[in-house]
Amino acid sequence: MSDDDARCLVVLRHAKSAWPEGVADHERPLEDRGVRDAPEAGAWLHAAGIVPDAVLCSDAVRTRETWDLAAEQLGDSAPAARYDERLYAATADELLAVVREAAAGTRTVLLVGHNPGVQELVLTLAGQGAGEVEQVREKFPTCALAVLRTGAAWGELAPGAARLTDFAVPRGPKG
Repeated sequence: MSDDDARCLVVLRHAKSAWPEGVADHERPLEDRGVRDAPEAGAWLHAAGIVPDAVLCSDAVRTRETWDLAAEQLGDSAPAARYDERLYAATADELLAVVREAAAGTRTVLLVGHNPGVQELVLTLAGQGAGEVEQVREKFPTCALAVLRTGAAWGELAPGAARLTDFAVPRGPKG
């Protein structure tokens, strides 16, 4: 990693969730497809050699379940998540404010959240561009991962200060 890419922010949208009748949005669990896909997000991180130092996760049931299943693929190297109620239904600005709180020595932060906030955050940080940025602009599906690299300190992370280096939508085998 070059000096320009001293820090890495991985943004993960939760896997596909169920819509059980009578269950509040915050309490919705993953559906079967989400349970299949979430481990694939962890496998993708492992294969890419990306292991977060810190995990910031919405406190909603579906984001917690997504991280738990993804983390299993990283084994003992997966850090415990910090569940934060501010990440639930957060805007890009609200998400960025939480990311800016990351400890100075942290190199890789993984954020598990919800759309449209996660998509807006990636587009805000990556700025204008083609290719993968255009893919993100078009759609940020469930279980999608965006990898952003920046030379900025977490506390100074600002719009346009990162480069989108990877965008993936891992999917598990259909059962």
